Amino acid sequence: MTKATKLLTALPPPQRHHLMTLAREVSFPEDHRIFEAGGRADRFWVIRSGAVSLDQRVNSLQRVTVASLGAGDLLGWSWLFPPHEWDFGAEAFSPVRAHEFDADAVLRLCAEDPELGMVLVRGVAEILAHRLETTRGKLMEYARHRRSAL
Repeated sequence: MTKATKLLTALPPPQRHHLMTLAREVSFPEDHRIFEAGGRADRFWVIRSGAVSLDQRVNSLQRVTVASLGAGDLLGWSWLFPPHEWDFGAEAFSPVRAHEFDADAVLRLCAEDPELGMVLVRGVAEILAHRLETTRGKLMEYARHRRSAL
């Protein structure tokens, strides 16, 4: 398994500084639902402290945690790709502090600074590849557990 990319540290200092001019400090209490799958994805976060679980609903009553995120991790990538809807749900596993970014403002900045846009998309793509690998493993583990329980 490859090491997860941390979005802000993947950016060269000038592009990181440019992006951080758009950051807004936010916090979420423990057990707060940050977003639900299918909701409008119009922002993203970089976690400063705390933990967030990403989950996938497997039926009307059950969610499976597919990833746990912590300091430095990107929370939310669906803002970058149509139809701009969350693919997973997210919940604060502990109190969370994060940098929040408005997707439209970031996309405008990327249009003004194509180098930032390219590095940002590449960083998100690396994160997505890692998350896909992790999610696949979690879902296979869930399926094995379900089969053995029958």
